[in-house]
Amino acid sequence: MEALKKGDKKLLNAWAFYDWANSAYPLVISSAIFPIFYNALFDSKNPYLDVFGFHFKNSALISFVTALGFLVVAFISPFLSGIADYVGNKKVFMQFFCYIGALSCIGLYWFSLENIYFGLLFYFLGLIGFWGSLVFYNSYLPDIAFEEQQDAVSAKGYSMGYLGSVLLLIVNLAMVMKPTLFGISGTPGEATMKAMRYSFITVGFWWLLFSQYTYLYLPKGNHKIKEKITKAILFNGFNELKKVWTLLNQNKILKGYLASFFVYSMAVQTVMLIATYFGAQEIEWKTESDSTTGLIICILVIQLVAILGAFITSRSSAKYGNIPTLIVINSIWLVLCISAYFITQPGTFYFMAGIVGLVMGGIQSLSRSTYSKLLPETDDTASFFSFYDVAEKIGIVIGMVIYGLIDQITGSPRLAMVFLALFFAIGIILLRRIPRKNFIL
Repeated sequence: MEALKKGDKKLLNAWAFYDWANSAYPLVISSAIFPIFYNALFDSKNPYLDVFGFHFKNSALISFVTALGFLVVAFISPFLSGIADYVGNKKVFMQFFCYIGALSCIGLYWFSLENIYFGLLFYFLGLIGFWGSLVFYNSYLPDIAFEEQQDAVSAKGYSMGYLGSVLLLIVNLAMVMKPTLFGISGTPGEATMKAMRYSFITVGFWWLLFSQYTYLYLPKGNHKIKEKITKAILFNGFNELKKVWTLLNQNKILKGYLASFFVYSMAVQTVMLIATYFGAQEIEWKTESDSTTGLIICILVIQLVAILGAFITSRSSAKYGNIPTLIVINSIWLVLCISAYFITQPGTFYFMAGIVGLVMGGIQSLSRSTYSKLLPETDDTASFFSFYDVAEKIGIVIGMVIYGLIDQITGSPRLAMVFLALFFAIGIILLRRIPRKNFIL
C-alpha cells in the first residue's frame, strides 16, 4: 500500500481511531468492571489474602500493584521517548505494547484467587501495555499532522475514545445485568461473574481488532535511521528531562505551577483509580447485584457529566482565569475527599459521582492547557510535556502507595480519602502563591 502523505485525511482518521481501540481499557478495566470483579472474589467479612509473603487487604494489594505498574511506566517512558524520536520503525514498538496490553486483558478472564500471581501479572502487563503504546502513539502526531491540524485531530481522537469506550461499557453492563440474554448460564452470582470475565475478553479483542485500522495506514516512522539504537539514543529521553529541569529552575512561575500540579494531580489520579474499590467496599448496597449495577452506572454518570464539567471549566477559565478556576476546582475536590469519610448510602454516592464527574472533566483539561500557556518560547514542547507526563505518573505512584498503606494499616480506605484532601489543600496554597499578574492566562 502506498504511504499516505502527512496531513492526509485518511491518515489523520486512522491515527485518531486508535483512541477508539484502546480507550476501553482505562474505562472497563481500570475504572468499572475489573474493580467490581476483583472485590467480588473476596468474602466481604474477610477481604485479606496471603501473597508475596505478606498478609494484604485486597484493595491495598491492588493499589500497590498499580503503583508498581506506574513506577515502571514512569521509568521506561523516557527510554521509549528516546527510541520513538530516533528509531525508523516505531510502529513495531507501538504494536508490541498494544498486543501485550490487549492479550493481558484477555488473560484477566482466568483471574482468580487460586491463580493470583498470574492474575496480578496480567493486570500489571495490561497497564504497561496501555501506557507504553501511548508513548509511541502520541509521538506520531507531529509526523502525521501539520501544526494547524494537530489540535483538531487530537480532540477527534479523544472524542472517538470516549464514544468507543462508553459504547463497549454499555454492552458489558447489559451482559452483567442480564447475562442470560447473552447465553451466559449459571446461578445469578455465577452468571454475573462469568459476564464480567467475558467483558475482559471483549476489551482485549476490541483493542486488537480496531487497532488494525490504525496500523494499516500509519507509516513506520518519520525517520529512516538504519544504525543500531546506541546508548546516546537510549538515554536521550532522560537528557531531555534534565534539560527541562534546568530550564524550570530559571522559570519560577512555571516551576511553582508544576509543583502545585504534582501535588493535587497525585490526589486526583488516585481518587479516580480507587473510586470503584471504595464504592464496592464502603457503601451499604442492599445486595451484591445492586452493588455491581450501581457502581457501573456511577462510572457512566461520571463519564457523561465529565463532558459538561469540561465545558463549564473552559467557560469559567475564559472569564475568571486559569489559576482562580483551578483553585475553586481543587477546593471542591478537597470537600469531596473529606465528605467521602461519612458516605455510606448509595443515593449519596450517586450524588458524589455526579460532582466528581464535573470536577474530573475540568481539572485534567485545564491543568494541561495552563501548563501549555506557561511554557517559555521554545520549539521543544515535546520535552516539556514528557516532563509533565512523568511528573504525573510519579505522583500516581506516591498517591497509590499512600492510599494502600493507610488502607492496609487501618483496614479501611476512609482515612486515606481524608489524607488525600491534604494534597488538595497544599495544591491550593501553591496555586495561590503564583503572582496575581499570571492569574488571567
